[in-house]
Amino acid sequence: MSQAAPVILNGNDLSIDDIVAIGVGDKQVALDPQALQRCRASRAFLEDEVAAKRVIYGVNTSFGPMCNKIIDDEQIQELQVNLIRSHAAGLGEPLKDYIAIAVMAVRLNTLVKGFSGVRVELLEHMQWLINQRVAAYIPECGSVGASGDLIHLAHLALAVIGEGQLYYEGELRPAAAVYEQLGRAPLTLRFKEGIALMNGTSAMTALAAFAIFGARKLLNISCVTGAFAIEIFGGIDDAFDEDLHLVKPHRGQIQIADTIRKLYQGSANITLRSQMHELIRQQKTDGPVFETTINVQDVYSVRCTPQVLAPVAEAVAEAVRVVEIEANSSNDNPIIIAEQKKIIHGGNFHGQSIGFAMDMLCMAMATLCNLSERRTNKYLDKNLNEGLPEFLIPGTLGLTMGFMGAQYLATSTTAENRQLAGPVSTNSISCNASNQDVVSMGTVAARKAFKSVSNAKHVITLEVLADLQALSFGQAASQLGRGTGRIYELLKAEFKVYDNSAIFHDELVRLRRQLFSSQLFDDLAVYWRE
Repeated sequence: MSQAAPVILNGNDLSIDDIVAIGVGDKQVALDPQALQRCRASRAFLEDEVAAKRVIYGVNTSFGPMCNKIIDDEQIQELQVNLIRSHAAGLGEPLKDYIAIAVMAVRLNTLVKGFSGVRVELLEHMQWLINQRVAAYIPECGSVGASGDLIHLAHLALAVIGEGQLYYEGELRPAAAVYEQLGRAPLTLRFKEGIALMNGTSAMTALAAFAIFGARKLLNISCVTGAFAIEIFGGIDDAFDEDLHLVKPHRGQIQIADTIRKLYQGSANITLRSQMHELIRQQKTDGPVFETTINVQDVYSVRCTPQVLAPVAEAVAEAVRVVEIEANSSNDNPIIIAEQKKIIHGGNFHGQSIGFAMDMLCMAMATLCNLSERRTNKYLDKNLNEGLPEFLIPGTLGLTMGFMGAQYLATSTTAENRQLAGPVSTNSISCNASNQDVVSMGTVAARKAFKSVSNAKHVITLEVLADLQALSFGQAASQLGRGTGRIYELLKAEFKVYDNSAIFHDELVRLRRQLFSSQLFDDLAVYWRE
């Protein structure tokens, strides 16, 4: 078990990085004592209201369009279990166990805010499940993301009450057997606790956190490949000049241009604007027209990298903002505010914000793939690659194929990501006997974004491999900038020029793992600092 300091859940400052770290087991969770005091006050107020015979949705009423059916006090505990069993109706492949643990962590953080009226015993039981790395079996399909992730979180709630199946130590086993092995009894829920577990956006939020975590790294690597491209093709630094971008001051554009400029700083591969005119004139030949070998302007996939990645960077930043707000919100119904003596019925469980953010992230990933795939194509096409070998073949052309076959991976996956970029958060379908007449499809959007990010990793992996292969020819590798040079030295340690003596898939798997299962690209600034 990890020895790192635990993430202290207080309902206010759970981050994307925290969610991922908890999910993958790098960190455990602890409960903030002050937050627990708020939860006790919330529960006490709710108990007083129930004792006073107040009519409270989901506590002593039924659910959805049956909310006008009032439940006798003797049955209100049974009501919660019936809700869970009936809504645990998902199908499809289960979420990965580390994502299911992250879902539990996000749900626990929202309950710890103290506006859901659950007992501290429930919170402590969820904490125990997370820290023991007991993961709920949560099928991927079922949520419309409107009354929260009802189906996904019903499956999560089964883990709490010890029904269904659980993942433990990498195996899917009956919940009862896991509890018996760990020597602990499942929790018996009291009134309000079933609906408090289920009425929320925690599944879409956890999925979104993992998608964003991958997207941030993809954006960093795309800056690196952008810097490699201008160095490999010996472009002019005009396209990344700070003053150019200050006159079109999109935050993302300025950020990307600044990052790439810092990565290639000190490069001997790039023609400086101050030297361009003299160098071109030195190549003059007789006649009315002469052709220079210096690119006055590069193709858009090189020159327009800051402009293309600008909305990608901004979409990722906005997704971080939205998801971290959601992860630290009370997205339950009803909401209990003890200090104001209010029990408020509303719609905080609706996931439209996550849906929009994840659809936007899918657009960002499709755009990133468009750029990456076109740069890879430039390296491989002998009519475009400015003297590099056809298909980056190091051996005999025709006898060996180089990157010919591998390009299909980037092209087909980019096409798939373009399809995934179509919005789903606008595809509301009325359900629940038209009680849920406007739904968010936020979880579908988050699942789509998670897939889109995974696909983009394929595309970027191939581009990085093409970068390394291209740098194996000529002098460019020995003249790289400070940042690009340091990154190249790290990557080339495990790189072998592809010469058809190995299966290409194996090279891709190795590099993909190196790029995305390490901290190599978490902070690019380390590569240009002195």
